[in-house]
Order: sequence, then C-alpha cells, then structure tokens
Amino acid sequence: MIRLFKHYVPHTVLFLGLVDFILLLLAGEAGWTLRAWQIGIDGDFDPGRLPHLLVFAATLQLAMVGVGAYGVDALRSMRIAAARLVVAVSLGVLLLSLIFFLMPAVGFWRSNLLYAMALAIGAVFAARLVFERTLGGEAFRRRVLVLGAGPRAARLQALARKEEAGFAIAGFVAMNDGPVAVAGSVNRADIPNLGQHVVRLAASEVVLALEERRNALPLADLLRIKTTGVHVNEISSFLERETGRVDLDSLNPSWLIFSDGFSSGRRISAAGKRLFDILVSGTILILFGPVMLLTALLVKMESKGPAFFRQKRVGLYGTPFEILKIRSMREDAEVGGKAVWAQKDDPRVTRVGSIIRKLRIDELPQAWTVLKGEMSLVGPRPERPQFVSDLEARLPYYGERHVVKPGITGWAQINLPYGASVEDAREKLEFDLYYAKNYTPFLDLLILLQTVRVVLWPDGAR
Repeated sequence: MIRLFKHYVPHTVLFLGLVDFILLLLAGEAGWTLRAWQIGIDGDFDPGRLPHLLVFAATLQLAMVGVGAYGVDALRSMRIAAARLVVAVSLGVLLLSLIFFLMPAVGFWRSNLLYAMALAIGAVFAARLVFERTLGGEAFRRRVLVLGAGPRAARLQALARKEEAGFAIAGFVAMNDGPVAVAGSVNRADIPNLGQHVVRLAASEVVLALEERRNALPLADLLRIKTTGVHVNEISSFLERETGRVDLDSLNPSWLIFSDGFSSGRRISAAGKRLFDILVSGTILILFGPVMLLTALLVKMESKGPAFFRQKRVGLYGTPFEILKIRSMREDAEVGGKAVWAQKDDPRVTRVGSIIRKLRIDELPQAWTVLKGEMSLVGPRPERPQFVSDLEARLPYYGERHVVKPGITGWAQINLPYGASVEDAREKLEFDLYYAKNYTPFLDLLILLQTVRVVLWPDGAR
C-alpha cells in the first residue's frame, strides 16, 4: 500500500485509478473529435481544451469513488462494477451540468458530452475486464515473512487468504514464544542466517507477530533483517495499514503512545474543517428544508407525537449535547427513557420511519447541530450516555474515540453496517480509533465521497 496524507491506499486501486483517469481524458477528447468530424470542422488536438478535459475526467472519477467503483466488491464482480459505473456516470452528468452552469468556460457541447460519457463507460469497463485477473494476482501483492507462528500469526494467515488482501505470506518462523498454531512454520533454530532466509524467500517485508514481547524481542535478528533493506513492521501497525482499523486484540498502550498519529499540529486543517462544516450544513438546511418539513408532516400524519425529537449524546472530550433528528419510531419506543439498541426489522420503527432511515432523511436535521459546532459532518457517531458508560467499562480505549468531534457520517459508518450490540460497538471502535489517529482533510473527503455509496446502497440501515 501507498500512504497518502496518513491514509493507506492499495497499489491496485491507485494503479486502476490512474488508468481510469487517463482513459477518461482520452474519452473526453475522443467525444470532441467525433463530434467535430460529424459537423466537418478541424478535429486536431488543441491544448486549450485541456482544462475542459481535466474537469470532465476529475468529476467523473470523483463520482466513481463516491459510488464505490474502487471497492473490493466492484473490483471482483464485473456485474457490480458495471452497475456502479453507470450510476457514477449518471451522477457525473449532474455534477458536470452544475459545474458548466457555474463555470461556462470549461463546458462541453451537449453532443460532445453524450459521446464522451458513452466512450467513458466503455473504456473504464474494458479496463476492468483486462485487469480482472491480474489486479488480485501475486504481481500486485507484497511477499511478507512473519516472525511468529502462534495465534497472532494465524490471524495474518487468515487475512492473507482473503481476496482483497494486498499481501501474500512468504513463510512463518516459529520464534519459540508459545504454542505453534500455523502448520508449515520453520523453527528459528533451524535457520542459520535469518537475513539470507528473508532474501531467499524474496520477502519485501517482515512482520513481528510474537505472542509475548516482554524481554523477548529478537533484536539481533531484526537488525540483520533491517540491514538487508527489508522493511520490518510490528503486527499492530501492519494490521492498521492492511485493514484500515486499529486492531484491539493486538493493541498495547505503548504502541498507541509512540506510533504516528493523534497529531496536535493540525490547527489549520481543523479551522478548514470547521469552515467547511458551516458552509455545507448551511447549504443542507437551505436546500433540504422543504424535504425535512414534508417528512415531518408525513411523520405527524402517521403516528402520534412530535415530528422532531432531541436526544442527549456524548460529544467532544465526553461533553454531552443534544442531537436533533426526525422521529422514525413510535413515541413510546423507549419506556421510561431507558436506552435500547436498535435491531434489524425493529418493530418500533414506523412505515415512514423505515423509508427515511434507509434514505438517511432522518439525519438531515443534524445539520443544525453541525452549524452550532457541537458536531462535524465527518467523525465518529455520537452515542447515548447510557451506552457510553457501559461501553467504556467493557471496551478498552473506548474513551479515546471522543478526542475528535462526532459526525453525521464517519469511517466506521462507510465500512460497517449499523451496530446494535457490544460486539458491533467494538468493531466500530476499531474504525473510530483509526479515524481519530489518522485524521486529515483527505480522509474526510474520502469519507464524504463514499457516503454517497452508503446512501445509494443502504446496507444495514436500521
């Protein structure tokens, strides 16, 4: 993987993204050339068209990112890829129409745009057909040697077997640190020179996956490996990079303290984030105000009780605040105010509520909370105080998710379906910690774009 602004992006995605961008530029130029040929004018390339082509290609690629065209499922299934590419191009047309209206100087002729869009769909889908077998092949996977053969090493073995894995296991070395859980591992005592062993296996990375690290670090071995030019990594850092989450099972406080992240030097990005929150939340309230009012009317017509409701949540640094939402459950959903996890096909949800939850319309009033500064557009979802007290007692490091402002959407929300148990909360916590640790405006942009996919394909909405 390649690290961009503290976030890891798979080589395959970067490679395919670059290919797609070039193809989109060519499709834009080919659409213009085709139209020029039809009406009998000069179709030679003009550098003056470059801004038009860049806007065309960049807008379509952002739409592709937003609908999940670079997700694992889309890269593995041509059917899903085709569906998402069509949706991406449809969204791209709407975005380009808005851009051309605001900036006519970079506009396309409508006939040019039609040809360019058709060529773009064909070109990017053809690229996926060409690379379908090679994108997940060994050529794009790093070879990793694992020092350790216990349960932690077995977890890496299981991860490597997944189709979306960006690495392949070159071998395991049992370091005599506990019971062996991986078949075929080689005992350290049987390897005369570990550095030569790494080179012989053509490993590009070594991962330390010991069961017990206290006073047991093989420093001489690690130094020898490092001097051969092979990257040495620790299992927590490796899992963070490969899974986009902070792994609680392998985590220890010293790693969290000394690893990169939780930077305090982000005042400029925080100020930019706040300005962006104000502009977008204000726009949402203006544009979707009629939708919220109509929805509120439908809620009132269907069931008794207020259309909007306030609920106390835990925010930045554990400070409580009130969240505003459109009511999607019966008024008596929580007897005595006792917090209850939402369940799949929850009987408390009304008919209107089930629709607005899937479309995320019930979340729109939270734009007011964002405008006030108690929430952000992007961040961990704020939980009820009752849940927070229980989860802090059960889950280590749960309080650390409150070091960033809560958000309407977040890294956990785009990677996991709705959670309704302590185990779900634990899994979401791993993604929330990753976001809190690695926050950058780039990651926020990626989350906002991928939220489009969650809205269009609302898996797990409750």
